[in-house]
Formats: sequence, C-alpha cells, structure tokens
Amino acid sequence: MTLTATSFDYVRQLVHRESAIVLQPGKEYLVEARLMPIAQKLGLAGVSELVETVRKRPDPASTRRIVEALTTNETSWFRDGDPFTALTSTVLPQLTAARGANETIQIWSAASSSGQEPYTIAMLLRDAMPTASSRVRITATDLSREMVERTRAGRFSQLEVNRGLPAPMLVRHFTRAGSEWEISPELRRMVTASECNLAAPLPRMGPFDVVYLRNVLIYFDLATKQAILGRVKQLMRPDGWLFLGAAETTLGIDNTWERVVVGRSSAYRPLKGV
Repeated sequence: MTLTATSFDYVRQLVHRESAIVLQPGKEYLVEARLMPIAQKLGLAGVSELVETVRKRPDPASTRRIVEALTTNETSWFRDGDPFTALTSTVLPQLTAARGANETIQIWSAASSSGQEPYTIAMLLRDAMPTASSRVRITATDLSREMVERTRAGRFSQLEVNRGLPAPMLVRHFTRAGSEWEISPELRRMVTASECNLAAPLPRMGPFDVVYLRNVLIYFDLATKQAILGRVKQLMRPDGWLFLGAAETTLGIDNTWERVVVGRSSAYRPLKGV
C-alpha cells in the first residue's frame, strides 16, 4: 500500500511536533523507506496502514519509533574532514594554552547519530595530541535513544567501519567482537552519550569549549534555527568554537556570532559583549 497524502501530512505534523524537524513535500519516498521496516515488523500491509494505526491508537512507543526512524541521519567516519583537522591543528592547541594545566576541555558532538563523529574526534586527539587528549571529555547527544545506546556500546559493523575509517586507525583503536568491531575502552571512556532534543530546552551540560553541530540546522525552520543557536551558545565558553556543516551558516539567522577561517574550514565564535 503506497503512502497516501493524508498519511504523509500526519507524519509531517507528528515529526514537527516531536522534534521541530520540517519534512518538506517531496520526501514521501524517505517516509516510505524509513517506516516500511517498522510496518513489516508489525505485520502490517504498508506504511499507510502503520500511520493509520498510530493515528487511531497513538502511544508513546509507536510515536518514538516513527520519529526516530525519520530523524536518524546516515553518518560516516571523518565526514567532511576539515573541521577535524582544524581541531588538532589550531583549536585544541589554543585551548590547552589558554586553560589551566588541570582544566578539562569539553567537546560536544550535538547530533552524534551512532557515534562515528565523537569517536572520530577521540581517535584524532589520542593520535595527534596524546598528552592533551587526557584532558578532553566528549559529550555525544542525539534525539534517538537507539543511537545513544549504540554510541555507548561503541560497536560497529564491517559495513560501518568501511565508510571512511582508515585501516591503520581500525587496527590501532578497535578489536574484533564477533561480526562487529569494538572501539577501545580507553576511547570509550572519553565519550559520554545521552539523549537530547535540540529543539527543546537543553539539559544542564558544559560549558563547552568546542561544539560540533553539523548538518543539523538545515532540517529546521528559521525560528527553530535561531532558538537552537541561542541555546547552544548558552552552553558554550565565551571563547568557544562552533563548527557547522559545510552548507550551514549563522549568517542571516543569528548575528551574535563571528565567522572565522581555520585552515580550510570555517568556525563560529560568540561575539564578545553581545
């Protein structure tokens, strides 16, 4: 059974209400692809029947399954690598020089999916700056409970490690665990994972020296983008660094940030006195 216009509209409203993410018209194929496994698991004829069932008998578990299926984005290791290079070449050296010798440096991966981004950061720091990395704590958050649990487990399939992870790093930082690869306990201790809805009031965290908020803002309307940037800034140090996705910017959204060029990447820093 193909997805009806009524079912698509219901899903759009549900996802926006629960996460503030905007599903644009034309994304019917995405809804079909992401929700079909749920429908099949429940023995339903198709996505429209799944949506109709949830609409008539809504329950928190079904709502969560639908929202998480439609808000979990594919990820890979070292995705758009320039912001990671900027961290080791410029940002972390400046931060370690500016902070006290025993002061913890806090990094936030704000939409961490299944953990590739925070563990990419952990591996880079451990390899490039082993002494400084002992002072770093990485907070990984995601809307999806399943993704948070996967990040905590630190286990990845062969297909996942094939997506951008250099072979020397796989050998150095992972061990075989059946059909999966498990990241080292040392790196897992650097990362703390928890659920977080960026479109809602944020939990008490930080203050963060560096925030990776990449490929997130593109899914929200202007008012939500402004609210998210405002909340994120409240959790940052005044001299902190914000990295967005390559196609994202604060320009025209929130004028309380300063754009700075770091190598081949751009970062945003809170304007002083604003």
